Amino acid sequence: MNCAAEQGKFWEMHDRLFANQNALALVQLKSYAEALGLDSPRFDTCLESGKYAGEIRKDLALGAKAGIKATPSFGIGFTDPEDPNKVKVVQTLRGALPFSSFKPVIDGLLSQ
Repeated sequence: MNCAAEQGKFWEMHDRLFANQNALALVQLKSYAEALGLDSPRFDTCLESGKYAGEIRKDLALGAKAGIKATPSFGIGFTDPEDPNKVKVVQTLRGALPFSSFKPVIDGLLSQ
């Protein structure tokens, strides 16, 4: 998605990838880029270079450290009053869950 983002098509590629989760081989990624009207040689060079591989590995490691084991996962908690960029996660919900799974957790936090 980062290589598509370089050409202003992050969300378009995001949607295409999620709609085709069982078809993510290199040749398919390239065909999605072409279908989205991206500059194919530029996209291919970016993709094949591994330009974003380190960034992605870092994100995966951070997720694993935080106990993220599924996509999607949601950390629900409070921002740190001294550092609004930090969140104290009270509960993690894993999977594509309905609102009814979130409501009691959020209501419980709001009542504190």
